[in-house]
Amino acid sequence: MESKLDAQFFYGGQAVMEGILMRGKKAFAMAVRTPKGDIKVIDRPLPTLTRRFPFLRLPLLRGSVELVLSMKLAYSALSQSAEIAMDGLEEEGEPGRIERFLVNKFGDRLNKIILGVFMVLSLVLALGLLMLLPTFFASLVGAPGALTGVLEGVIRMLIFISYLAIVSRTKDIQRVFMYHGAEHKAINCHEQNLPLTSENVAASNRLHKRCGTSFMLVVMVVAMVMFMVIRIEYIWLRFASRIILLPVIAGIAYEISVKWAGKRDNRLVRAIITPGMLMQRLTTKEPDEGQIEIAITALNTVLAQEQATP
Repeated sequence: MESKLDAQFFYGGQAVMEGILMRGKKAFAMAVRTPKGDIKVIDRPLPTLTRRFPFLRLPLLRGSVELVLSMKLAYSALSQSAEIAMDGLEEEGEPGRIERFLVNKFGDRLNKIILGVFMVLSLVLALGLLMLLPTFFASLVGAPGALTGVLEGVIRMLIFISYLAIVSRTKDIQRVFMYHGAEHKAINCHEQNLPLTSENVAASNRLHKRCGTSFMLVVMVVAMVMFMVIRIEYIWLRFASRIILLPVIAGIAYEISVKWAGKRDNRLVRAIITPGMLMQRLTTKEPDEGQIEIAITALNTVLAQEQATP
């Protein structure tokens, strides 16, 4: 299916386990490769929370709301894609005593519970590594005045880039990054008003300026500037401020990277997005034909859903 680029809305997505989720304005669609080689498609309307409560779309506030809704959708998508991608796969060996107990206790909910615990631990680890650990290291140096915020920001970026460089070397993560590249290619193809064919998608750029990787970099820059201005003497209050002000930082970063830079193309915008685009060379890889097929299926499905949903 062919579609013209909607000037008022840009599509987005994310890689999931052996698949891709594409998100529109009113609906989302997820395409996942099954162990038999087929493609399983799930499409549903998006929650109407922001339509029911228009004040949630106010600048700055909408960024935090969007982040929470995206995390909720990501959890659901990862859970469903894991079930589809692993359906019918036989496990080697007999399950252990703990595994049998958990299966008997939680039944079909076990996979969702494990994924939920994993995501909570990942969130705690991310907050610790990216928000609290840089604050701790910067406090040890004891840089004067605004330099504390600069040092903290530099440490935060170094930790983030180092983490991406390390995980990008693992085989499983590289496959996820290939799906990430396929998602970007399909969206770039659509935004160039080209038919969503395998050839057109494969020839499109795997980097995209509205990527979550670029957003994270903008978050870190906004945090650096904010904490250059907001100076707190006591370390525990400083830790608390990094967590409490995170929604504000995310809201500002959303306005810059998505609402402003995401819809413009000029020298200033290109200067702002270039570091994030360079970092995407770590988080995206060139996809294969099967992954491109998944991206096209997911995007075509959500485009059809958008047209069918009043």
